[in-house]
Order: sequence, then structure tokens, then C-alpha cells
Amino acid sequence: MSRIGKLPIKVPANVDISWDGSELVVKGQFGTLQNLIPEMFEIEQNEGTLVVSLKNQTRTNRALHGLYRTLINNMVVGVSEQFKITLNLQGVGYRASVQGQSLVLNLGYSHPVKMEIPSGVSVEVVKNTTINIKACDKEKLGLFASQIRSWRPPEPYKGKGILYEGEIVRRKAGKSGKK
Repeated sequence: MSRIGKLPIKVPANVDISWDGSELVVKGQFGTLQNLIPEMFEIEQNEGTLVVSLKNQTRTNRALHGLYRTLINNMVVGVSEQFKITLNLQGVGYRASVQGQSLVLNLGYSHPVKMEIPSGVSVEVVKNTTINIKACDKEKLGLFASQIRSWRPPEPYKGKGILYEGEIVRRKAGKSGKK
């Protein structure tokens, strides 16, 4: 049995869970998430906990056990607390702003970069160089953060670029020149 898959999922009081055998719907104060769960899993709901178990023990089923338990746990945590990613802009003249439903980034290009903010994702810009992104869907949040970061990934010579909070860029010495 999977070490992660057998762990129970704690369900807060403000989260409502419904499961009809194939589709799991999780409702909380920050939104509603739904996901298709394969027929090989059985979800038991007890007082404040969920337990994900397998109907039959095959190799592929055991391989997916921990994955689906974690996906369900992420749904419960997302609708009750929300997930947050912070991006820092490092570089002279790099700034960000929110205009309506789009994020506008000035990253040293000849034009500002405009990105539409997906539904269910909220973006807040602090001091023009810090972007706080929140969402209840962890997958959608990570995808949007990586799309922002792809415009200027951190480079090792000057340390410029878009960095995740707490990320350390290993610096290189560069060229030393002729002696």
C-alpha cells in the first residue's frame, strides 16, 4: 500500500464534498473544484476525514494511489485556504502592474508584455517588483506563474529575471578578459 495514499485527508468544517462514483466536487469559501476520479478508487468520508482506498491491488492502481490522494488533498486545501506563489522581478526597469483583467510587465523589451489573468486566479502587485498570485486550483496557479516567468527566466551572470520567492540563482564569473 502506498505510504502517501493511505494517509487520511483532513476536511475542514467549511468544506463540502460530494462524490458520485466518478466525479468529485469540493466546495469551500474560495471556490468550487471538480475532478474525475477513476473507478479503481473508493473514497470513504468519515467525521472530518476522507480516506482514499483501492478497489483492487494491481501494479498500475498502486502507482496512482498516492497521486490521486494528493490531488484530492490539494483540492480540499485550495478551496479552504488558497495557494499562493510570489514572484520577484530582478533587473533595472523591470516592473509589473495590473490593468483590469490583464497583467502588464515591463521587462526590458521594446514593448510591454500583456498577459490575461485566468479566471479563478487573483494577482496583486506590491511595490512594482513583487507579484503575489493566489488561486484555489494549484495546477492553474503553477501554470500561470511559469508562463509569467518564461518571459524572463533568471540568468546566471547578472542575476536578472523573474524569480520565485526564496529562489537562489547560482552566479557565474563571466569572462575575465585578456591579461
